[in-house]
Amino acid sequence: MPAAVTPAPAVTPAPAATPAPRLDFARTAPRVFKAVIGLDAAARDGLDPALVELIQIRASHLNGCAYCLHMHTNDARKAGESEDRLHMVAVWREAGNFFTAKEQAALALTDAVTRVADAGVPDEVYAGAAAHFEEGELAQVLSLILTINTWNRIALATGKVAGTDERQG
Repeated sequence: MPAAVTPAPAVTPAPAATPAPRLDFARTAPRVFKAVIGLDAAARDGLDPALVELIQIRASHLNGCAYCLHMHTNDARKAGESEDRLHMVAVWREAGNFFTAKEQAALALTDAVTRVADAGVPDEVYAGAAAHFEEGELAQVLSLILTINTWNRIALATGKVAGTDERQG
């Protein structure tokens, strides 16, 4: 005869703690904030808007920045990006058929630069990107990757909440 199974007690999740307020970076460091906005504008200059959003989405995935991920997936949708491609950015290596070779090279560079502490930027990743972008465009792509990583860190450090795109208001 099987032993009686005692059901596990119900677990009630603890109420979420209200996070302590953090500084408003734009208000408290306006010169730095404006400089990052300028860097962002300069970095995306001349790049395909779809590629810009793919890079920003991928870096935001890797950095766990829900605020930026929400913002850039919405921007990508507004620019006409397909839901299929948006869903595949997180697994782009396994879903290569959704992305051009050029986009894949940019995503590989995004991965390497965003995770630079893991293994640097491997020569083969850099060479792959250099094969798809002329030198000036490659510099723009690299600048964009650096910029979104900066934005991700600002948003995470200051506790930005996903779904509250301050550009709207």
